[in-house]
Amino acid sequence: MSMEQPPLVKSAERTVRILETLAESHDHLTLSELQQRTGFPRSSLHALMRTLVELNWVETDSARSAFGIGPHALLTGTAYLDKDPALPFAQDCLEDLRDEIGQTVHFARRDGAHVLYLATRESREADHIIPRVGRRLPAHVTALGQVLLAQLTDDEVEALLPQPLGALTEHTITDLTKLTGELDQVRTRGWSYEREQGTPGVACVAVAVDYRIPATDAISCSMPAALAPADVEPITEAIIKHTRKLAATLRREGIR
Repeated sequence: MSMEQPPLVKSAERTVRILETLAESHDHLTLSELQQRTGFPRSSLHALMRTLVELNWVETDSARSAFGIGPHALLTGTAYLDKDPALPFAQDCLEDLRDEIGQTVHFARRDGAHVLYLATRESREADHIIPRVGRRLPAHVTALGQVLLAQLTDDEVEALLPQPLGALTEHTITDLTKLTGELDQVRTRGWSYEREQGTPGVACVAVAVDYRIPATDAISCSMPAALAPADVEPITEAIIKHTRKLAATLRREGIR
């Protein structure tokens, strides 16, 4: 006898979808834009927005005509970071890795078909700092995402990713067959490499942190795409070394 899952609570589901939609937008959204993106009825959307504004989960502009993520959403995100037992060890690893290779490094976790950045250490020579922590990107456009997708079977990847695959740059892999071939190479060599697939002018190498099966976390290095392959090789070796050390530490600490 099969047990059916209980239906989702409609108001709770809509609240989460609203917050996710606002978080993904670079600009404040009007009620009409929110309705267009979510497909929710205007009457229920208006009532939910009024409640979220009152509770400080959503903020409005001066004319109260457009909405964005409010301060309480930040508090919740910070609490997630504060309570993650792997993160302090990952941050120490990033410090050591950045000091050794001199490039910007990231620690991220796969979140469904996306990767969520949990920690970053910028290159000391960086002209400007791009905030990454809390940012979520499609897994297929990043080295971090590709190395974590490679932990799954091809059937699991196909079921997980949206179709068609979206593009962030002209170099983004948007063909599933081509992506599957790339993931086969990642599985063979144990690390991923992408050049300008997520950001123009930037290349990335990533290695999974093998303390869970399948691995959910990975470390990457972002570097100028103009670097020659000969420069990428020692960076890759350093990431592998530090990632293995981090995985061993997390396993020894009993973190799963």
